[in-house]
Amino acid sequence: MFTHAEAYDPLDPTGNITIKWDIISWTPDGYTATVTMMNYQMYRHIMSPGWTLRWVWAKKEVIWSMVGAETTEQGDCSKFKGNIPYCCEKNPRIIDLLPGVPYNQQVANCCKGGVVASWGQDPSAAVSAFQLTVGSAGTSTKTVRKPMNFTLLGPGQGYTCSQANTVPPSIFISSDGRRQTQALMTWNVTCAYSQFLASSSPTCCVSMSSFYSSTITDCQTCACGCQNNENCITSDSKIESIVGANTTSNAPLLQCTQHMCPIRVHWHVKLNYAAYWRVKISITNFNYRLNYSQWTLVVQHPNLSNVTQVFSFNYKPLMPYKSTNDTGMFYGLKFYDDVLMEAGPDGNVQSEMILEKDMNTFTFQQGWAFPRKVYFNGDECVMPPPDSYPSLPNSANANLIASSTLSAFLLLLFLAFW
Repeated sequence: MFTHAEAYDPLDPTGNITIKWDIISWTPDGYTATVTMMNYQMYRHIMSPGWTLRWVWAKKEVIWSMVGAETTEQGDCSKFKGNIPYCCEKNPRIIDLLPGVPYNQQVANCCKGGVVASWGQDPSAAVSAFQLTVGSAGTSTKTVRKPMNFTLLGPGQGYTCSQANTVPPSIFISSDGRRQTQALMTWNVTCAYSQFLASSSPTCCVSMSSFYSSTITDCQTCACGCQNNENCITSDSKIESIVGANTTSNAPLLQCTQHMCPIRVHWHVKLNYAAYWRVKISITNFNYRLNYSQWTLVVQHPNLSNVTQVFSFNYKPLMPYKSTNDTGMFYGLKFYDDVLMEAGPDGNVQSEMILEKDMNTFTFQQGWAFPRKVYFNGDECVMPPPDSYPSLPNSANANLIASSTLSAFLLLLFLAFW
């Protein structure tokens, strides 16, 4: 049972991972089932090293065979003579197979190393599946029992799963679309994400700058943790010695910064035109041990309803509520910048975008040009305090208006005497 308040995401209110357990045939001592994992989250994907799924059997079930995934342990099968089950664990631990396994070990949507795209990026890649044959179980809809206590790592903590619920049987359509079949029985498990469960501290921060101010607003000090000599490094020679000696470690190895965040997102208001304005977005990785594939960046800003052009990134509007259009998702172009490399010279990606002004709301005053919220890979980033945002000089707003008026007057004068 999960608490909806802890897992609720206001920018993706219906996002979740749904696990569907379809019993497709009965066997002499159990059944064969297809387990499908659908990622309905708009901008939160499961990155390498991939998902891990666990549950607890309701009775004394065993797994006779599995295709498209594998258990990490066989468990104690000593009570069996002759045919030995594939897994006898009461609480099996399931992981996806790696790409390139033999075809006789594959099923549709398997074998991607546990990597699952977000629904907003690529719905066709937002699914993972495997098939298993269960023994010592019921052999009818009245005697079979649902597995209990599902847990999902994606790849770390953060997901809380409901108990399995019986739902109407899934419908399957043949490849030619002329015939429908259905599962004998279907159970659904819903897993919701909470950033508070995933990490005790934030994982990203936001910095800001603008053409109209010499102030550069950096990430907050200790935004993701405070610096000490044990959790960060400063010199290239030390980087080589530590990375080389600990290549199997998953612990973050961060560059020493005043904010100590693995990721920094920088928003720069670059240019002002008569009817448009231009923004540059830069994402920097400060983790020497991790690169981010299929990364996503979500920004909330009132002018995103008028995005005219985005360079170097893909852009997709997100409308969690029909009445608003102020949120958008950025992600990398495939084979160009869809991987944010580890910290170093190549550990950044950047893009620019042009937005059309809404003259009823547009202003450079009071930090309006900067985002309200920023998410990287589904986790909310720490914003600077509003009073530290780059601000217009006292006369700047008047000068911007005056210069626009003067330009228009000179153009009319030029046309009049042409």
